[in-house]
Amino acid sequence: MEQVKTLIIGSGPAGYTAAIYAARADLKPLLYTGMEPGGQLTTTTEVDNFPGYPDGVDGPTMMVELQKQAERFGTEVRIGHIGKVEFSKEAGGIHKAFVDDGTEIEAKSIIISTGATAKYLGLPSEQRLRGGGVSACAVCDGFFYKGQEVAIVGGGDTAAEEATYLANICSKVTMLVRKDEMRASKVMQHRVIDTPNIELRYNTEIDEVIGDMVVEGLRMINNKTGEKEEIAITGLFIAIGHKPNTEVFDGQLDMDDDGYLITKGKSTHTNMPGVFASGDVQDKEYRQAVTAAGTGCMAALDAERYLQSL
Repeated sequence: MEQVKTLIIGSGPAGYTAAIYAARADLKPLLYTGMEPGGQLTTTTEVDNFPGYPDGVDGPTMMVELQKQAERFGTEVRIGHIGKVEFSKEAGGIHKAFVDDGTEIEAKSIIISTGATAKYLGLPSEQRLRGGGVSACAVCDGFFYKGQEVAIVGGGDTAAEEATYLANICSKVTMLVRKDEMRASKVMQHRVIDTPNIELRYNTEIDEVIGDMVVEGLRMINNKTGEKEEIAITGLFIAIGHKPNTEVFDGQLDMDDDGYLITKGKSTHTNMPGVFASGDVQDKEYRQAVTAAGTGCMAALDAERYLQSL
């Protein structure tokens, strides 16, 4: 049984930033990366909107640099997945975490940065072209398709919001809705309908994403008539939702109806003393690298103050 002051579960901008601040506060953090070291940004080719990179940076490189910075201050980073936790309900209590390799850890404080996973359609052609024109974040990647024709899949508020965002950048946005109506709120539906360069296609699904190395087009199928049609596009955005990686905390930490961890007020405190949450695992509104990093900083400061108060 290992004993640590601060255990950080998950990497990515939130986890690594928490590690930087925790290490500088002499909390001697131990960080487990999870199954996808670096998180969602490792699937992003170019990051152009993170402060401090005037020429942009690719996601994997950024994560490597954040890890090096965390390690520079004394963070121990381990590749591994924590599959079980036992939280103490008492202030000052010891929390337990169990790694899949059999390692057991006792921690005085835990920072959760397990993130969220974008939902994809699961088509082989879609998966092959992730990073080559297929994206799950219009705000992150829309800029690269300025003046070009793109498509977006989804019928909810997020899809509607991203479609109107893309319409300000791209020459045309084809919006594919699986059913015969959008499930977005009425105000968002009106916004989409009133945007002249958004073409709505109801009862429409993707049959195949066309292209070898990059997206070149889309073959669509009408799920009522079976009719297929091809269009030329350079970018495809999937907006069918995200799934927070919170299964391991089910039954112990408070979550909303979608499974996102609930934090108290403007803090990163969860309902368990000494357990903090940062990044996309508790943020379904913004889901940006810079906001994740900000909450990672907050979580480390909250953990430091918690430990000082004991």
